[in-house]
Amino acid sequence: MEMREMDLWYTEKQTKNHGITTKINKTLYHDKSEFQTLDVIETAEFGNMLVLDGMVMTTDRDEFVYHEMITHVAMNTHPNPKRVLVVGGGDGGAIREILRYPSVEQAVLAEIDGKVIAASKQFFPKIAGGLDDPRVDIQVADGIQHVRDNKGKYDVILVDSTEPVGPAVGLFQKPFYEEIYEALKEDGIMVAQTESPWFNRDLIRQVFRDISSTFPITRLYTASIPTYPSGLWSFTIGSKKYDPLAVDEAKLHRFDTRYYRPELHKALFSLPAFVLELLQPEGE
Repeated sequence: MEMREMDLWYTEKQTKNHGITTKINKTLYHDKSEFQTLDVIETAEFGNMLVLDGMVMTTDRDEFVYHEMITHVAMNTHPNPKRVLVVGGGDGGAIREILRYPSVEQAVLAEIDGKVIAASKQFFPKIAGGLDDPRVDIQVADGIQHVRDNKGKYDVILVDSTEPVGPAVGLFQKPFYEEIYEALKEDGIMVAQTESPWFNRDLIRQVFRDISSTFPITRLYTASIPTYPSGLWSFTIGSKKYDPLAVDEAKLHRFDTRYYRPELHKALFSLPAFVLELLQPEGE
């Protein structure tokens, strides 16, 4: 009797009623840290995939969307970003994009789980390659505490967090945004990834309200990321001075990026009606 090779599939249950599944070739890495379970799997469609506590964090194929989008909107809005902080983001993708800017003198990575950094360097060298740059200061530390301890230090802060579970819960709360405000210079900008408009409507509504009550300028924008829940992802920007809608597109930095480009910068804030309604005050 002919023996058939069994297909292996990985499924992420993104809600209790919905998930995504992808064919895998093999498991490359499995470990448990003090904070979470780490897996790296080789997929047939998206290349290597980093999974934390059963949730997809990044893949070889679509990582550029998230990392460009969490980085370039703020970095291209600030006229002279010199000191930049990434909270979380142990894969190094946001750091890689930050280092494209010639004004950057220091990029600090505050990642609570050192095993994420080590696994990313081993299995995602194109994403984590910038972590060895001399301008990068890697701190295996609690990002919330780092923000609290560094007042008035940063031009840009990017909150590159996992979903709001476990140690990441505090990264989606108003006291943390208030501490980010204090950690930024007088013209600083922050960006946080704020989940899916399809599956995290209440979270987006709450985060936008909290950041709006902390920063004089608050905007939300979206991007298409196929391996993230629903494929539509949101980011929320809070700025003390510079409005991303007031930039001169002709003066924006242009890099060899694959998703973000200066011509897209302002268009990112033109939201679908169902997303725009999340930003309206309750009762309206």
